[in-house]
Amino acid sequence: MLTVIYIVWNSFKMALQELRNNKLRTFLSLFGITIGIFCIIGVLATVESLQEKIQTDMKSLGTNTIYIDKWEYGNDDNEYPWWKYVKRPYPKFREMEAIKSRSELASAVCYSISGNTNLEFKDNVLSGITCYGVTEDFNSVLTVNIQFGRYLTESEFTHASPVILLGYTNAANLFVNPERGVGQNVKLKGKTLKVVGIIKKQGQSFVGGWQFDESIISPYKFVASMFNVEESSPVLMVKGKESVASVALVDELRGIMRSIHTLSPREEDDFALNDINMLSEQMNKMFGSVNLGGWAIAGLSLLVGAFGVANIMFVTVRERTSQIGLKKAIGAKSSTILTEFLLESAFLCLLGGFIGLVLVFILTKALSAVMPFPIHISANTLTLAISICLIVGVLAGIIPASIAAKMNPVVAIRTK
Repeated sequence: MLTVIYIVWNSFKMALQELRNNKLRTFLSLFGITIGIFCIIGVLATVESLQEKIQTDMKSLGTNTIYIDKWEYGNDDNEYPWWKYVKRPYPKFREMEAIKSRSELASAVCYSISGNTNLEFKDNVLSGITCYGVTEDFNSVLTVNIQFGRYLTESEFTHASPVILLGYTNAANLFVNPERGVGQNVKLKGKTLKVVGIIKKQGQSFVGGWQFDESIISPYKFVASMFNVEESSPVLMVKGKESVASVALVDELRGIMRSIHTLSPREEDDFALNDINMLSEQMNKMFGSVNLGGWAIAGLSLLVGAFGVANIMFVTVRERTSQIGLKKAIGAKSSTILTEFLLESAFLCLLGGFIGLVLVFILTKALSAVMPFPIHISANTLTLAISICLIVGVLAGIIPASIAAKMNPVVAIRTK
């Protein structure tokens, strides 16, 4: 055990000595490692943080949820057939009841409409506010986090009560202190509504969907009395049971909707079943491409860095030839010499990688200050960086270390 510690410590001292004696040469050789680690860890940290943010936003659309609409979501085809979709009918409120009664795989079914309007409180007027009219199961399909007050009750949905939930930004703009908004009366299209709850601040979403911060939520029947339902982007949302795969739910809903619309076997669907899980998979593919680009840039830099470290080790072996011969003459094994040089090469790469990580850390702090989401370096990414440095170090030093280990002690000692 003491021998191992001695070899590791000695290799570490040799690496520091090489850095002190040949600062410029060592720095230039390690620069490739630094840039490589900076590229790959910088890309991975940014993409992981962005992916985490988008996945969180995707969850806000509902998990294992199917959106029934006239429009197809996430269609990246340049020839999007809007002319075909625009002729389709919007989902109807009565279709929600039909799905509830016929579906065996759904755990919750919700109907929603939305429209832009003005919201008034005393002399304060907010314009362009999105008003969502939703049915009872809305909070079962999506999670609406209430910060102050409460959510809508079943009785309020049934009786179309004039009550609303305010988005956090709206509450802050109307009342300065959002908590004071609970219990206040506001006006919407000339009608007075009572604020029963303030929705927790959501933040900017990268996937669109439900933007609650600058919205209001009210019972569907009440909102439907003020807006034209057909012109309010109606949509049906169906959440599957926990043990049900989204593919099975889609198949069941297709059969139910075709039956509701009385479509013959030869007729095409006049509705769209948008699977949120499929949108998530498309996002993951996009992130995979970005990661691949980062690996390509980093791979080139690491290759250049590996050649630089190998060059240092070749020079080091040449400079220490007489020392190597002396060590072997007094009993040092070839495996010990090999290990010392491999460890020294690995330490040099770790040093270059450490500089790269410091630069990435500075980058994450700078980007977090201007980006709408925090960027962090995960433990897995740190482990990956260390592993890359060790692997590159061993590969870069294997040939010069082997040369040193195979030296004849008599010939080596005579070398000047």
